[in-house]
Amino acid sequence: MKQSTNSALEQTISAKVIARLVVPCALYILIGAIDRTNVAFAALTMNNDLGLSPAQYGFGAGVLFIGYMLAKYPSVLLYEAIGMHRWLASITAIWGICSASMALVHTNGQLYALRIAIGFAEGGLSSGLMLYLSLWASERHRAAILAIPIMSINVAQVIGAPVSGQLLDWTNPWGITPWRMMFIAEAIPALALAIFAYLWFPDTPDHARWLDGEQRAWISANVRGAQKAPGGGERWAVLRSKVGWTCAAIWFCILASNYGIMFWLPQVVKGMGNLTSTQTGIVVALPNAASAIGLILNARHSDRTGERFLHVAIPALLGGVLLVCAWCLGAGAAGLLCLILGGACTGCTVAAFWAIPTRMLAPQGLAMGIVVINMAGSLAGATVPPLMGVLKQTTGSFLPPTLLLLGLAVMCAGLVILARRQMARAA
Repeated sequence: MKQSTNSALEQTISAKVIARLVVPCALYILIGAIDRTNVAFAALTMNNDLGLSPAQYGFGAGVLFIGYMLAKYPSVLLYEAIGMHRWLASITAIWGICSASMALVHTNGQLYALRIAIGFAEGGLSSGLMLYLSLWASERHRAAILAIPIMSINVAQVIGAPVSGQLLDWTNPWGITPWRMMFIAEAIPALALAIFAYLWFPDTPDHARWLDGEQRAWISANVRGAQKAPGGGERWAVLRSKVGWTCAAIWFCILASNYGIMFWLPQVVKGMGNLTSTQTGIVVALPNAASAIGLILNARHSDRTGERFLHVAIPALLGGVLLVCAWCLGAGAAGLLCLILGGACTGCTVAAFWAIPTRMLAPQGLAMGIVVINMAGSLAGATVPPLMGVLKQTTGSFLPPTLLLLGLAVMCAGLVILARRQMARAA
């Protein structure tokens, strides 16, 4: 009877956390992803207007992640110092202003500078929100809870790709070049969310008025991230952990594949046929829609079975193979189907992955572990899209960049198996 009561209490708490915190957090991830990646659609006309080569565009897309890496740890320290609501309001306002300022770009140097600034403002977003949700998510529901904000990255492309394409097809609205207008329009939601953040989010479960005393006590006793951790050098213990570094390498491979697709897919699709920007946006949305569905299904199955590692390795490998098949098949129904399934498999690994380090890392090392892992993901964003641009410019084909993504998928699967063995030895 007691176990049944605890289970019902956990279910009630999880439902409240999802409705009041997880879904709003997902909205910030969604808007941040649109503002971070809409340059991929702007590139359809911006590259010609600014005279950018594929290599220069690739560098401009990836240089954002230099700011991302530089801001990871300082942003988490700021989060811990001033609390969730002040921190999220501040960084959201800054990235919204910087995103709108992309409309003023006239040189590649200005493009690079603003991309770094956006990355710096957004740099701590994913780390901070993962750390914040670790205060509320129990082990039983962790992958599913983390899947919702992570899924919003894919939803951002499902929504943002058609909207961006439609904005690009406008004919000089209010005398502003369409790609410049796109940056302004898509930055406005971030500015509104900055105000919402300050008014909505409790800093800790103790500040959540919508939880009663019993529910707060349950979180304190049963949610690992909410447990008080000793200070001192143990915070840095993750830097000595082989498993922690393996997780960072896995995350590098996962995000390298995802960002490689995200920043280049519009140009790949545009090159497959005589499509308008709006049509290109609709086609680009399809793999991301499939990825969002796959992510939720994969996370739920991982939670139900308790298995985490194969839920990352197998989809990653399938995704890489299917992307190569899509290139080989080219335009047509078969190629599009492989592209959709490849995007689904590549994207659905993310939530199952985050259930691994949040379970394996000690509470006192969790914040630093999340920072290190996210910095590895930022490094992937800073290196792989530019490398794909160099390969495309050198060979004139998207086959070498696609093979690069396949290689990363194979590496990801191998590292996941290594992590499983490391955890088994440590048990």
